Amino acid sequence: MSANEKNLKADPAIVRIWVEGWALTRQVAPPIFENGGYRVEVGLPDQLRRYVFSEYSDWVRQHAEAISEPAIFLKVCAPPAFVQPNLPARWHIQSPAFMMLLSGRMQGETTSLPDGFVYDHQVYDGVTIVNVLDRGGEVAATGRIGFPGELAVYDRISTHENHRRKGLGRSVMKRLEMLSREKGIQRAALVATPDGRALYEPLGWQLHCLYTTAVIPKPGA
Repeated sequence: MSANEKNLKADPAIVRIWVEGWALTRQVAPPIFENGGYRVEVGLPDQLRRYVFSEYSDWVRQHAEAISEPAIFLKVCAPPAFVQPNLPARWHIQSPAFMMLLSGRMQGETTSLPDGFVYDHQVYDGVTIVNVLDRGGEVAATGRIGFPGELAVYDRISTHENHRRKGLGRSVMKRLEMLSREKGIQRAALVATPDGRALYEPLGWQLHCLYTTAVIPKPGA
């Protein structure tokens, strides 16, 4: 992690649209801004709720001190080194993540799927899910996109481990881009894992800011 990356500051307007898009793609209630961050009620056993902050501030510390139960996540657009020292010891920092932006077209030509694979589109309440199916009709790769505003929000991009290194993840990304351009939206946002960042950067996505996640582990986890 370079010094330049550590010094990146998130644009609060971009974070707001991304959070709205994330909630949309996950089919949960829209985020509510309160006490310095966005509260999203996720409602899953392993993630009841998340709070998303566009920067580290004392609001993050106050939330961390007030929360004692697991499955509630703090998401902060700041390096782990800025966040961890200010959290109580019960909080655990998860693997690094990266908020990324696309401005303009993705790099590279759109290529057809390898033989034996087909696209399948599903639309739910304004969210489009793009699946790549194998010969048996099983999902080999997937991704989804929502349109909460002036940015398209990409989410849940993944390729099944049995089908990696076939270009399927790239194909899903290009297909999502096509859907975005059909709506006249030229810019996009996502949050990536380290592996995801390695896929997206060659396509023209750029790092917007570092993205740190903290959670209290469940007992025995």
